[in-house]
Amino acid sequence: MCAGLGVRLQVGRWRQATPGASEEEARAARFAFFRRAMRRVKSRALWLGHHQNDVAETMLMRLARGSGTAGLAAPRPVQRVPGGVRVRPLLAVKKEEIVAALKTAGIPWREDRTNTSAGYFRNRIRQRVLPAWRRAAGRDALAGAALARERLEEDDAALEAWLDELRPLGRSGSLEIARLAGRPRALIRRALRRWVMAQPKAGGLSRQGFEDLLLAIVAGRPTRRSLGKAGFAVLRGGRLRFERRRSGRERSK
Repeated sequence: MCAGLGVRLQVGRWRQATPGASEEEARAARFAFFRRAMRRVKSRALWLGHHQNDVAETMLMRLARGSGTAGLAAPRPVQRVPGGVRVRPLLAVKKEEIVAALKTAGIPWREDRTNTSAGYFRNRIRQRVLPAWRRAAGRDALAGAALARERLEEDDAALEAWLDELRPLGRSGSLEIARLAGRPRALIRRALRRWVMAQPKAGGLSRQGFEDLLLAIVAGRPTRRSLGKAGFAVLRGGRLRFERRRSGRERSK
């Protein structure tokens, strides 16, 4: 097919795969391969075949883990990532419509054998939940999920633009709480998440730890919370900043 289209074929194998690897690990390995292949052919655009069924599956999966608008707006038709852009032109088309079109054109459809396994959350959603949900809806539930995804993306973009206007991150890398005073909690949550992501030396922050820090910011309550082995998130004087953990030698001076 690549030869017929005049496209350079790139093939890879996940040699570091371990038995029972998670869906997230497999996804990370897949996109790592895509990045390497794109560099080899000097491409900045990756075209993906996600369709309307994928939108509904992803939405149901992310609802189960409590995602906000950013997570529920995935997969996006155009997604900017470091080094390029990911394009998904088929999000308005159902899988069965794609398969039917290929058969009409005489192009064989290959179903990945891993799609039949019940060992993956997405497969369980696809095989058990989605068919029942579509029957129960009494309408085109896939089109409804796709429309909801579009509206969630609009809301997410609006909140991001509002946060950009407030410029809550100071030049020193601190989060200026005064700039968020009186703003909706959703905006403060985004500002805090943006601040955490901007701390190169910070370690992981649990969901509960994040919520506790958010509550402290909303209440204006001074606090100090560990951000991994490197340091702490310190809220004091209307400013949230990263404080490096001192070594034993530094403490003894």
